[in-house]
Amino acid sequence: MDQRKVSERTKRDHELVARALEGDQRAYTELMAAYRDSIYFMMLKMVSSKDDAEDLTIEAFGKAFKRLAQYKPDYAFSTWLFKIASNNCIDFMRRKRNAKMISLDEGFNNDDGEDSVIEIKSTALNPEQKLVKDQRIEEMRKIIDQLKPKYKLLVELRYPKELSYDEIAEEMQIPLGTVKAQLFRARELMHEILKHSIKRI
Repeated sequence: MDQRKVSERTKRDHELVARALEGDQRAYTELMAAYRDSIYFMMLKMVSSKDDAEDLTIEAFGKAFKRLAQYKPDYAFSTWLFKIASNNCIDFMRRKRNAKMISLDEGFNNDDGEDSVIEIKSTALNPEQKLVKDQRIEEMRKIIDQLKPKYKLLVELRYPKELSYDEIAEEMQIPLGTVKAQLFRARELMHEILKHSIKRI
């Protein structure tokens, strides 16, 4: 890549960060516009799920904007942002992997009629994992609380409770297509809320 283009982009990002820290909402919007697609496709490559990638993209910007004052211009803003997004995604995958583990403490009869026992590692979150999950829920709660009632329940089922789309459709007794359409709109609203509520984060 042209070194001059890299330098111009870095300079632009530093200017946008400075403006954002001064309360310029447009600067936040421009930073999101510049990196939203890149973050999304990185998340998609890591989790192979469009829905999860969208969720993680929202979370990545939320965490980055909350910590913006900690950013040091000694290195590229994109590097800092991508690290936050990557770490958050890794935490997500770890939680998801733990959730899929099954604890079996009852025996069963094998082919010889003898009792056999399967021992599987406990699925309980350790203190660090619990803290990460609690922080994620709290950050999402701040955004969800600002949604219109029409979307609030739907989003609460998807984010804090981490229900799948099928589970949400069953819980709310609405078609799966409706769930997807309304959550898509809810994500757009959450992006808007995020951009206009930075001062309160």
